[in-house]
Amino acid sequence: MNKNDLIKAVSEAADLSSNQAEGAVKAVLDGITTSLKGGDKVTLVGFGTFSVNHRKAREGRNPSTGLTMQIPAKNVIKFKAGKALEDEVN
Repeated sequence: MNKNDLIKAVSEAADLSSNQAEGAVKAVLDGITTSLKGGDKVTLVGFGTFSVNHRKAREGRNPSTGLTMQIPAKNVIKFKAGKALEDEVN
């Protein structure tokens, strides 16, 4: 499922126009993004938790040449599925 498929599913499930559903999906995604940028966790009970972890800079190897290289520090987004979601999928 891509973003357009999600918008269509929301439109049908909530009996909204396509533009209204697109606005709703965009608002939810923007809210999650803003919270993560601020360093907050986003918990959707029954669905899961989004969080940001900091990955330190480290040394790695270029697989082509075997030379050592520096991999810069960065923030990575982590998602932990909630129990209800796991139960529904399994």
